[in-house]
Amino acid sequence: MPRDAAISRSVLSDQVKDRLLQAILAGRYPPGARIVETRVARELGTSQAPVREALRDLEALGVVETTAFRGARVRRPSAAELLEGFTVRAALESLGARLAIPRLTDDDIGALAAYVEEMRRSADAGDFHAEATADAAFHGRIVELAGNATLQRVWKTLEPFSRTYITMVVPGVDRRRIAELHAPVLAALRLRDASVAATVIHDHFADTAAMLTRLWASTAARTSGEASPEPVA
Repeated sequence: MPRDAAISRSVLSDQVKDRLLQAILAGRYPPGARIVETRVARELGTSQAPVREALRDLEALGVVETTAFRGARVRRPSAAELLEGFTVRAALESLGARLAIPRLTDDDIGALAAYVEEMRRSADAGDFHAEATADAAFHGRIVELAGNATLQRVWKTLEPFSRTYITMVVPGVDRRRIAELHAPVLAALRLRDASVAATVIHDHFADTAAMLTRLWASTAARTSGEASPEPVA
């Protein structure tokens, strides 16, 4: 294969991967949904080769899983895996906040505040995909402001499947509460105190993990016919 053809196909597979990831996060492919190579290739006007490569990349990210004779499906991570991811994200985003704070401008704070308001509006309107998008943009902007490309790459391997899982798999999530959990993070960033911000981000993920753990326990109890624990306030 000519060298330029290989490069071209690589670039195309990256574009297909981005399109598929957007579709997954938008809910077009919910957890467990099958992704058909031929259909995706037809929709995007490409051959199956870059679609297959894109699916391999998404599998490496933990977003899809491929089974022999059954093709690719959007992966449904376990509760334990998601909670482990929160622990790692807390460490990464705390570092991101420490690096970002010396670089923060008033405009940056304003943009982060706008994401929190968008989360609140979307939660109140019942637009959960819009809320999840604003949520990801809030966290992603903090990591981006850190100015560390390695940190950003590592963070991006964890964010997609956790957002997909919370948005579409966990029943009974209090969306307004999810939005409000970001207010202390914003307040800490306004103080421009790196230690405070790092602590608050750890608390943010701990609170989110505790909320989801109670929801999972409640759902499991209802499924088994046992008495449910108190609902999340």
